[in-house]
Amino acid sequence: MGGCVRQKYLFVHEKQDYLLIQKDETNWVTFKRQPNEHHRLMNRINKNVILALLTLTSSAFLLFQLYYYKHYLSAKNGAGLSKSKGSRIGFDSIQWRAVKKFIMLTSSQNVPVFLIDPLILELINKNLEQVKNTSHGSTSECNFFCVPRDFTAFALQYHLWKNEEGWFRIAENMGFQCLKIESKDPRLDGIDSLSGTEIPLHYICKLAMHAIHVVVFHERSGNYLWHGHLRLKGNIDKKFVPFRKLQFGRYPGAFDRPELQQITVDGLEVLIPKDPVHFLEEIPHSRFIECRYKEARAFFQQYLDDSTVEAVAFRKSAKELLQLAAKTLKKLGVRFWLSSGTCLGWYRQCSIIPYSKDVDLGIFIQDYQSNIISAFQDAGLPLKHKFGKVEDSLELSFQGKDDVKLDIFFFYEETDHMWNGGTQAKTGKKFKYLFPRFTLCWTEFVDMKVHVPCETIEYIEANYGKTWQIPVKTWDWKRSPPNVQPNGVWPISEWDEVIQLY
Repeated sequence: MGGCVRQKYLFVHEKQDYLLIQKDETNWVTFKRQPNEHHRLMNRINKNVILALLTLTSSAFLLFQLYYYKHYLSAKNGAGLSKSKGSRIGFDSIQWRAVKKFIMLTSSQNVPVFLIDPLILELINKNLEQVKNTSHGSTSECNFFCVPRDFTAFALQYHLWKNEEGWFRIAENMGFQCLKIESKDPRLDGIDSLSGTEIPLHYICKLAMHAIHVVVFHERSGNYLWHGHLRLKGNIDKKFVPFRKLQFGRYPGAFDRPELQQITVDGLEVLIPKDPVHFLEEIPHSRFIECRYKEARAFFQQYLDDSTVEAVAFRKSAKELLQLAAKTLKKLGVRFWLSSGTCLGWYRQCSIIPYSKDVDLGIFIQDYQSNIISAFQDAGLPLKHKFGKVEDSLELSFQGKDDVKLDIFFFYEETDHMWNGGTQAKTGKKFKYLFPRFTLCWTEFVDMKVHVPCETIEYIEANYGKTWQIPVKTWDWKRSPPNVQPNGVWPISEWDEVIQLY
């Protein structure tokens, strides 16, 4: 080879930016490595990927913010009803979707339900004509079912329901979590062999964060509807829904049987009471007290029931008189309740006391109407006597068939008590009967829905004392009641006017 210099290009060691090359046995040359075209392309691709990932992440976060605002913040702040043409704001809300699925479920299974939710009925009533003119599918805004709330309430007419079996399973297949609350039928409480029979009282079906409260209405004598108390048993999860916010079920309730109409609300076809105002007015005064059937049965085991011809005939006549009086006062729109011996008979023995010989009703003096007397006379009940005046101790008595009398006592309200008056026909002497303040509840008596004092035991003890459980056939209304007080004597000038009808 002579003087030729032999070069060997061997890759001995490679780092990220430099390359060592062996020139001969003793000399090494270091070269700075220049990136090739492929390497430059890879760097450019990596930067684009990173930029694309950042853009995608930002977009996803922005979409999440829009979704959160639309579904949570707007609902919480009461927003969400756009006035822009063609918008369908709110139709994907939690409430609306839950109601829609529930209506699909009840329609497919022929479950006879109608809307009784007070908040929604009030909104519908304010826009009733507009709602009636809305056709199915033409609604562009969700104005009723999208109002933020925990529950939507429906009533189930149980006597019209033919296919209860399998309903829960279908509801759960549609995504609902359902809770059934039942209890024994109170009407069977006094019959040992049937006292354990349970009936459904409430259904609560939850979808996501919204619940449908189905109040089970049972048909009762007297053509009215009754629902039971929502009483939670020990094995029920009390955190299932906020039970305290329920508007039905704190106590049993009674309602007139409503006539129903079908309307389209927020694109959904639902049944509502034809007179929503009347139904809404019933809700705060719907509390129901059941007759004490078990205690009545025990009473008749101790004191044999009077089944003589006279007693049976009196009960029949008294029942007819009470029904006629109730019909007459209902036409006038006058509230009344069972009072005196009629109230005692209901509470003690769930029946009319056969030796009482009359029917006793109470009316608040503020509900007095000047046409009451003429209304009863038009109904075939002539006035027997009128005692007192509207401003003091008014009492009316009407003559029914078979010598059965209807006594109407008017009650006056004081700061800490109530009272009604009585007048002795022969002397004009006045009496006052004091009662603790009371409110009115519904009950069932002789196949009728009628009022009684909610504070029944206090009312009866005021009138009959602590021994009211013991029948007393000899009763002096001027001396026997523990709550009677003398109240003076009518002046002669006024007394002549009082007794002329007697």
